[in-house]
Amino acid sequence: MTTAMTLAGARVVAPGDPDRLAISGGRIVQGDAGRVVDCTGFLVLPGIVDLHGDAFERHLAPRRGALRSLGDGLRALEGELAANGITTAYLPQFWSWEGGMRGPDFAQALCAALDDHTGLLDLRLQLRFDIACHDECDAVGALIRRYGIDSLVLNDHLPHAALARGRRPPRLDGQAMRARRSSAEHLAVMQRLHADLPGAGERIAAMLRDLPALHIGSHDDPDPRTRARNRALGARIAEFPTTRATARAAREAGDAVILGAPNAVRGGSHGKGVSARDMVAEGLCDALASDYHYPSLHHAVFALEGAGVPFADAWALISASPARVMGLEDRGTLAPGRRADLVILDEATGRITGTLAAGRFAYLAEPLAARVLAA
Repeated sequence: MTTAMTLAGARVVAPGDPDRLAISGGRIVQGDAGRVVDCTGFLVLPGIVDLHGDAFERHLAPRRGALRSLGDGLRALEGELAANGITTAYLPQFWSWEGGMRGPDFAQALCAALDDHTGLLDLRLQLRFDIACHDECDAVGALIRRYGIDSLVLNDHLPHAALARGRRPPRLDGQAMRARRSSAEHLAVMQRLHADLPGAGERIAAMLRDLPALHIGSHDDPDPRTRARNRALGARIAEFPTTRATARAAREAGDAVILGAPNAVRGGSHGKGVSARDMVAEGLCDALASDYHYPSLHHAVFALEGAGVPFADAWALISASPARVMGLEDRGTLAPGRRADLVILDEATGRITGTLAAGRFAYLAEPLAARVLAA
């Protein structure tokens, strides 16, 4: 059930800096609506749009035998997302030669589970297609059409340097175990795909030409040359470019640049790559994504504010900007007619105390809960 209410006395991050916001029928409306909740001392913000969050995996693949259905995992996932203010979440699922949770069978199962899921949040699948699987383009295209997938990201996880030299790739035994292959079988698969890679571009381009409108990106581009190659295939989103030169090349070509929120919180990447904070300061970032840690999205806003970025501009990197990148025109800002996706923060502590998705509470905690119950 959607909630009709007016949040009064809050500091609302919206055009005109109003001190109240009304919700009815799942949308933001003008004037007042329903009961009035005293939100003095709270900050009301647009709901977070997460374009890439791998942390869903621990909910869907805990220890073997612990999860009875993917639906149970998705319900648990919603609780974590809502507690962190995320109202729209893209779940990056591989279609890869790596097998296991990254294999085609799991991708198809997750698509089916999402199709059956009836939760509060907007959960969407981002298909991470490994270009080495280009001989499976027909199956990938069929999956995209069947489930209306709107986000496709190109990956290349083959250890080309080792394979080109005839060396044993690092971490081979562990990868083979996850794929349920022997080490020799797994190495043979990698060697075959490495040899066949020159035909990838033409097949992938043909698949993409025949698909409905997609937002296409590429992941971990290491250099401008790789970015240009992926752009030629239609990838106009650079997701986690690993060098400043790559991000700058993407920006100069009009591509969107997505960086990791944990990087912004830490002040640098774990892989000794570029600093997301520096990239934001240089204007080389369009949006932040949770990467592997959902709480980092709203924590990154405070880290950026501490580095001199105005709070509203920093919050836009996790709300309005990612919504714009994905063409989601009905969310990302708090304006009449938009979806009532919003986050309520306790100004004294900076903690999230409430999350509404399309006008429905997906998360509610003290001290806000007492105000809502008393209204």
